[in-house]
This record gives sequence, C-alpha cells and structure tokens, in this order.
Amino acid sequence: MKKSTIFIAVLLAVLTVFAGCSGNKEKVVKIGVYEPASGDNGAGGKQETLGVQYANTVTPTVEINGEEYKVELVIVDNESSNDKAVTAASELVSKGVSVVVGSYGSGVSIAASDTFAAAEIPAIGITCTNPQVTEGNNHYFRICFLDPFQGTVLANFAKDTFNAKTAYCLAKLGDDYSVGLCNYFIEAFRKLGGNVVFETFPEGTSDFAAYVANAKNQHADVFFSPVSIEAAALIIEQANTQGLSIPILAGDTWDSNVVLGAAKGTGVNIYVTTFFVEGSTDKQVTDFVDGFRNYINTNATAKTNNGGDDEISAVSAMGFDAYYTALEALKAAGSTKGADIIKALPSVKLTGVSGAIEFNEIGDAKRDVAYVKQVDTATGKWKFIAVQKVN
Repeated sequence: MKKSTIFIAVLLAVLTVFAGCSGNKEKVVKIGVYEPASGDNGAGGKQETLGVQYANTVTPTVEINGEEYKVELVIVDNESSNDKAVTAASELVSKGVSVVVGSYGSGVSIAASDTFAAAEIPAIGITCTNPQVTEGNNHYFRICFLDPFQGTVLANFAKDTFNAKTAYCLAKLGDDYSVGLCNYFIEAFRKLGGNVVFETFPEGTSDFAAYVANAKNQHADVFFSPVSIEAAALIIEQANTQGLSIPILAGDTWDSNVVLGAAKGTGVNIYVTTFFVEGSTDKQVTDFVDGFRNYINTNATAKTNNGGDDEISAVSAMGFDAYYTALEALKAAGSTKGADIIKALPSVKLTGVSGAIEFNEIGDAKRDVAYVKQVDTATGKWKFIAVQKVN
C-alpha cells in the first residue's frame, strides 16, 4: 500500500472517531442556585441549598424537547447581603444558567431581580416571602406562601391561642423580610384589637438584653421577632437569661436546628410558622424524608451544612420542590433559553413534598396552608401544633 493511501486511511479513521465523539457529547443544562452560604442567613441558605443538591442526586437529568440533558448546579454565595447580590447574580448570568432557584432571604432576591431580568433568566423563589419579589416583573416566580398570609396567621394564632392583647415586635433595621413581616403581623393584630410595641435593631447587633427587657417592661403577651437565625439564637439566649415567660413567635426563618439547639434545655416557649412538617404518611413525603436523611448521614459536608445533625428543615423540603419546579419548566419550555422558560413557567403545575405547586397571574404560588410548630425544649425537637388555612 502506498504511503499516501495509508495516510488517507488513518486520517479518515481519526475523523470518524472525532465525529463519533462529537455525536455522543453529553448535553448539559445549568440551574443557578442563588443562596447565602455566609452572613446572617448563611445557615438557612445552606439548608435550602441542600434540598436542591439532594434533588439533583435523585434526578440528575431532564428530557428537553426529546433530548436528555445532564443537570449541572451552579452555586453562588450572595453572602446574605443586598450589596453583594448583583455580583452573585451576575456570576450566574456569566456562567450561562438557564434558570435560577433562590434565594433564602427576600432582600437579596429583590436586589438581584433586575440582573436576572436584563439577562432574560427566570428565577424561582424558594422561601423569599416578601410580596415585592414578584411585583412589577414577569421573570420572578416563587413556590412559598407570602408574608401577608404568614403575618395574618401568626396574629390570629397569638390572639386565639394566647388571648394576646399586647405584642412586642422586633425586626432588623433595613431588612426587607423581618420589617415587612412585622408590618403585616402588626396590621393584622391591630385589626383584631391588639396593641403593638415595635422596635428595630441595627446591623451588627449582638446584645439583645435591652430588647428582651423592654418586652417585659411593656407587659407584652407575645414576643414576635421574625429575624435571621443568627439573631434568633442570641434572642433565645437573652430570653432564657432574663426568664422571659411569654411565648416567642416567629416566621419561617426560625424553622432551623440552630433554633432547636439554642432553645434545648431552656424555659423559652417558641412557635413558628413554616412550609413543611414531617409525619405525613404520603409516600412522596416519606420517600423524601428517608432519602434526605440518608443523604445527610452519608455525606459529611452535607451534614456540616445542615448544622451537624439530620434534622430536616422545611427550607430543605422547599429547595427539593424548587428543583423539580425548574425541571418541569424546562420540559414545558422544550428549550434551555431563559426567555422560553419564562413563557412556560406560568403553566407549570406539580405536586411536591410541600404540597401542590402552581402559580397565579403574577407568579406567586397559590398557597393557603401554613404549619405551626413548637420547640420541645426537653428534647430539642419540633412538635407539630396546627395547620392554618385561609378560606
């Protein structure tokens, strides 16, 4: 055989191999995980991210327009800071994500919204409950209930359960979530005939002694403070030190094993509203609970990010559901382009471990149920109290 013939044969063989490799190349779609891993909300953000990560291990691929795609998570830390939000969001845009899930914390969600809008990338809020997240835009959706509902539930719970006449409310100055939820609670509580004492604390506060003392001096019947987990632990410490006997009420941020650990062995009486509780016999829920707990206990990093134990936070369940909502949106769009997914999202419906998920005309979840849980200070575990609905 001539050398020229051999060369051509070898070249054809190489080209055939490369053509085969190109044809078999794995398709990838990227989902951005926009969450705090540091700052005031770092603990909650890590737990919310864990739900997304676990879902990705259960279902690592998605079929889009007849083709299978590997789902790659792109995780950024928004540092619980509105000032860092745009940088974190821009990183997701630059890395080519098709859809974003997050964030734990309404303020950082609102701050990043314009960045996602400009890039035509849809965002699916997981537990960002402030109404402003979805107001005036068509790209931000969410799967959680909202603060007007949550504030009303807590106000009614305070009145009905404790016959509360005076509520002491404490929020962080400039924080969209805690200030907003306090305002909705105050509005609902006053409509029920209650009186309110409202205070805010500045960024960097670590000593809550004066605030707890003021609640006692004002003869409040309940102490309402839907603040970050970091601040929650410090408030619980002071409440225990000063022997605060009135119940402390909080929103979904306090549904954390950090709160359980801070309250265990104390005399502090804590109630929270949340999105999910264990105990259902529904197979979808029990499969999630068993699978997620196994995931935590067999993954050292995951367990550390969960606070060192295998307690299941509601935000992890919501993160799990948000991942599947994103997958359904990709399938409905038949495309990985953000603009197509934005158009498809309003029609997405699914049943998650936290309940039925579908969206209203502005992208908010059609949710009318919240769960109330109490800390069992003897065991350091949650105790289910009630289901609250809106008729």
